[in-house]
Amino acid sequence: MTATTVTAAPATRKIAVGRYATIITRVLIGLLFTTTGLNGFLNFMPAPDPSTMAPAGVAFTAALYATGYMLQLASGVQLVAGVLLVAGRFVPLALAILAPMVVNIFLIHVFLEPSGLGIAIFVVVAEIGLAWAYRDKFRPMLQAR
Repeated sequence: MTATTVTAAPATRKIAVGRYATIITRVLIGLLFTTTGLNGFLNFMPAPDPSTMAPAGVAFTAALYATGYMLQLASGVQLVAGVLLVAGRFVPLALAILAPMVVNIFLIHVFLEPSGLGIAIFVVVAEIGLAWAYRDKFRPMLQAR
């Protein structure tokens, strides 16, 4: 009798790596949005120094806070979607809710406040990567009928 060893096929390892990358990305983005959403209500992180920001970025941010948009809407959406991503529940819904906010974050950093462009690009790439990982859930929504 000979002993045979069973090794995992390369395709199986690739799927496992992809699954773990998706989970890690989902949790990291979820923690980021949960933290920033909570900060909107609890103010536990220091606000950036306006003297280091571009004037257009300061004016836009001041307008968002003055209207209540930033506190009630943006922080609430970030908190709810972030918790859903961390918990792994309703992930496609959380991604759909966050999509306009991610676009807004990216465009603010491109046009008004370039200092945070690195994190904005990371958030966009993570959102696109997660949307791709959950593409089967989005497919029915994108079919013309």
